[in-house]
Amino acid sequence: MANLLGRITINPEQCGGRPCIRGMRIRVVDVLDLLAAGLSREQVLEELPDLEPDDITAALQYASRRIDHPILAA
Repeated sequence: MANLLGRITINPEQCGGRPCIRGMRIRVVDVLDLLAAGLSREQVLEELPDLEPDDITAALQYASRRIDHPILAA
């Protein structure tokens, strides 16, 4: 899993510092938005031909880790 997350890059000089796929100008949110709109993985790959199947999995794993955080109650 950590290997797939290595596909996600963050560069302050690119796309406003938003997480991107393998240093390209394809943001994680772009992939997630296409999936949320109902496109299949195959359709996302057709829409963004520079992507590889593992890039989609990496974007989903990245998003999952970002929203899964503990809430501490005092």
